[in-house]
Amino acid sequence: MDYITLSNKQARQFILLKQGLLGDYKFIGKEGVLEFVRQAGCIQYDPIDVCGKNADLVLQSRVKGFKKDMLYELLYRDRLLIDYFDKNLSIMETKDWPYFERIREAYRRSSRGQEEVGKVADNIKAIIKEKGPVCSKDIDLDAKVDWYWSETKLSRAALETLYFRGDLIIHHKKGTMKYYALAEDFIPKVYLEAEEPFPEDMEFFKWRVLRRISAVGLLWNKPSDAWLAIWDLKADLRKKVFEELLIEEKIMSVHVEGSKDTFYCLTEDKNILEQVLSQPKLKKRTELIAPLDSFLWDRKLIKEIFGFEYKWEIYTPVHQRNYGYYVLPILSGDRFIGRIEAVADRKENVLNVKKMWLEQDISLTKGMKQNIDRCLRRFMKFHELEDIKLEEL
Repeated sequence: MDYITLSNKQARQFILLKQGLLGDYKFIGKEGVLEFVRQAGCIQYDPIDVCGKNADLVLQSRVKGFKKDMLYELLYRDRLLIDYFDKNLSIMETKDWPYFERIREAYRRSSRGQEEVGKVADNIKAIIKEKGPVCSKDIDLDAKVDWYWSETKLSRAALETLYFRGDLIIHHKKGTMKYYALAEDFIPKVYLEAEEPFPEDMEFFKWRVLRRISAVGLLWNKPSDAWLAIWDLKADLRKKVFEELLIEEKIMSVHVEGSKDTFYCLTEDKNILEQVLSQPKLKKRTELIAPLDSFLWDRKLIKEIFGFEYKWEIYTPVHQRNYGYYVLPILSGDRFIGRIEAVADRKENVLNVKKMWLEQDISLTKGMKQNIDRCLRRFMKFHELEDIKLEEL
């Protein structure tokens, strides 16, 4: 089997150029947000906001001139993006709606609280039709229903179930509160009425694997969080998917010097491979990376290629944490040089940098300190704060 061989440095450069995290910014402004989402397939959503929500953090690191209202407008005014399930709860292009019909159909066939929700579904849709977007507080259904992690109110369960099924969409959010509207009122008919793009299971799985390879840049055929929420993608099936994609020349094999594993990239990214093989001089940037960035979806791969071990410790008991509650990796050039814990203190109007940890083999040179300072200044402006407070560096 033919493959391309990259040095470890070239492999890092390939991934980072694909991600738009090395060299000049390739994603710019509002259009750049759409371009990145199109490339990645989706951005993982998480509501926790310590120094920015995950989706905003993903975009601030690679979209030049990104502001939070750009994403909000694309989601809830332009409707070019939509909240739905891909890599867990995600943000993706609205035009991808037809590809997830089998997911919605699975929820229609079976979901928790099915009987209870079935009794109130039509009534809830009628309320929304009459009054417009609603949140769970607007629906007076206090009965308890067995839900995914614990019992919850029927109002929440019903709205979420109808959302899973595709009857409702998230119309907008206020903080973490979701407001739901009828899908038929906001999703173009061309998408709502589109036929199933991949009626054959294998074609659907191939599409989703290609999507995840594009999201990371370089992936291997191994168990990984990069495959999360691709139902039924077991090892044997995944192997067959990779084999067929290779035969169809939709992916390429890549050998990375120093690694015994085979990696894969999209064939359409051959131009990026050729670029790194030409040993170019690339502009180095220093960026803070989101904890659920698609770049980091396969933590073992990141350790293998970048020599950087990262765990999001938000759900780790305090006494077991090695670092902190909400810690962001620091990427400088083609290396991770450390991690930082920062809090956007809106009351004091400052970015509170609580602590920074450098990797063991990294020394804080004058130039590196200047790069980190510039990165933090950009991060401060991204949050529209006025100053930076350094607690412990």
